Amino acid sequence: MHISVFISRITREERVKSGTPKLGEMNNDPITFNTNLMGYPDRPGWLRYIQRTPYSDGVLYGSPTIDSVGRPSVIEITAYNRRTFETARHNLIINIMAAEDFPLPYQAEFFIKNMNVEEMLASEVLGDFLGAVKNVWQPEKLNAINITSALDRGGRVPLPINNMKEGVYVMVGADATFSSCLREVENPQNQLRCSQEMEPVITCDKKFRTQFQIDWCKISLVDKTQHVSTYQEVVRGEGILPDGGEYKPPSESLKSRDYYSDFLITLAVPSAIALVLFLILAYIMCCRREGVEKRNMQTPDIQLVHHSAIQKSTKELREMSKNREIAWPLSTLPVFHPVTGEIVPPVHPDSYDNTSMPLMQTQQNLPHQTQIPQQQTEGDFLNYFSKRQNMT
Repeated sequence: MHISVFISRITREERVKSGTPKLGEMNNDPITFNTNLMGYPDRPGWLRYIQRTPYSDGVLYGSPTIDSVGRPSVIEITAYNRRTFETARHNLIINIMAAEDFPLPYQAEFFIKNMNVEEMLASEVLGDFLGAVKNVWQPEKLNAINITSALDRGGRVPLPINNMKEGVYVMVGADATFSSCLREVENPQNQLRCSQEMEPVITCDKKFRTQFQIDWCKISLVDKTQHVSTYQEVVRGEGILPDGGEYKPPSESLKSRDYYSDFLITLAVPSAIALVLFLILAYIMCCRREGVEKRNMQTPDIQLVHHSAIQKSTKELREMSKNREIAWPLSTLPVFHPVTGEIVPPVHPDSYDNTSMPLMQTQQNLPHQTQIPQQQTEGDFLNYFSKRQNMT
């Protein structure tokens, strides 16, 4: 087994010792690290850095690219003590050498659900995983090609419950074809179970289950030997562009264009149209009105009288609402008594006390009301009838 992934752990103890003595007076101080390529504000594109908390160690990791082979990279590591605000700097030189057996033709990428990237970068954990893969695959050469956090692949930050992990992708390469156990992922039944968000049935899963929880639906198998190269040979020419004729620049004595006429047309035409529409509307609104006299001539007289009476009544009511002390309207003038013929003044609510007035007035309360005989006995009725005959 061979690890082609660059891993460098930045421990607090080593950086504290390499710095000033004051920086290491208290080993429990929060210390953060900043890494960058010397002369540049950031690290190389293939190099990643992670530090969970100021009280944990930092880790530099990544897979070098072909462009980085043969060129030493100097990484500046700056330690900051968050309590005393002191700093210490250390340079890390990375020499990248080319491998003869790289890249390996068969590559498989596993997704481990119960690991974070810094946990997987530990040498003993990564060694255990490569050992489990080798027992399943049985190759002669097995290398760890790349290690990537699930967050760098668009994964979600897990909830802080039940010790949930982010997950990590580990790509390994080998010189032997994929084993039958790894090929079980491509089984149609397992593909169907993955589409239904169910775990596929893999016979060799028990070899990983004790320490690593593999998501077999996210495994990727790549066979480099079956990939046909699409590279086309570049046909180099003479480097001379075809003759397109002689270029003729515009003349220096160009006449300036007069935009005055265009300006007039742009303003005059819309203004004329707007003026015509305004005149038409004014003629319709002012010159085509029938008038009040013509309307009254075509309206029946009884209808005009009716509307005039309504207007007068409305005006009278409005005047009454403005001044309560004016003369009473015609509807409240004195009327004649229906029996005696005497003038009875109208009873206004303001002329008597409503609180002392009974709900039902008796015959004695009303001075000009005819007395209605009450229920009498038979003898009283005969006496009353004889009196009426004598009067006649």
